[in-house]
Amino acid sequence: MKRALLAGAALLAMGLPLGAQITLFEQPALITSAGQSADVQIASVQARKAGLQTVLVKAAGPTDLAAAKTLILVFGASLKGLGAAGLDVEKEKGRIKALLDGAKTKGVPILALHLGGEARRGDLTDEMVAAYLPFARMAIVVKSGNKDGLFTRICRDKNIPLKEIDKTLDLVEPLKQAFK
Repeated sequence: MKRALLAGAALLAMGLPLGAQITLFEQPALITSAGQSADVQIASVQARKAGLQTVLVKAAGPTDLAAAKTLILVFGASLKGLGAAGLDVEKEKGRIKALLDGAKTKGVPILALHLGGEARRGDLTDEMVAAYLPFARMAIVVKSGNKDGLFTRICRDKNIPLKEIDKTLDLVEPLKQAFK
């Protein structure tokens, strides 16, 4: 009963309808990138401001999930970031698939973030969003990155609660509300 009330209060506080399915995420959380943009570092800073116990591993693999109770996947493709990480597009896709398979095996829920707005969208980011967002239990995105409704369509089709924020700095409160 208490958990249901907390979930209901979290939905209302996040601006989500009461009927939306939401899981309150547990800590610690592993934060990693899907596309190696710098947005993953911004997510880590905002998670720290929210008081969350997190570990940032930009190119995490399944073994990095050992102590994690939540996987925070930050979408944003950057060819410069991929090069700096020593990855190409196919290696990055393989890494993310292995990580998501590991999360599924361990029962680790995924919180998806897209913080780069319209500037961080593009063919590769969109391809990753289409491929990996359906595995998320919840998504939080900067509104300008969802002008075409890509996140809205996928989340609606997969019954994934979606929270839009105006700017990256607005991420702290939804993160606090999404975690126990």
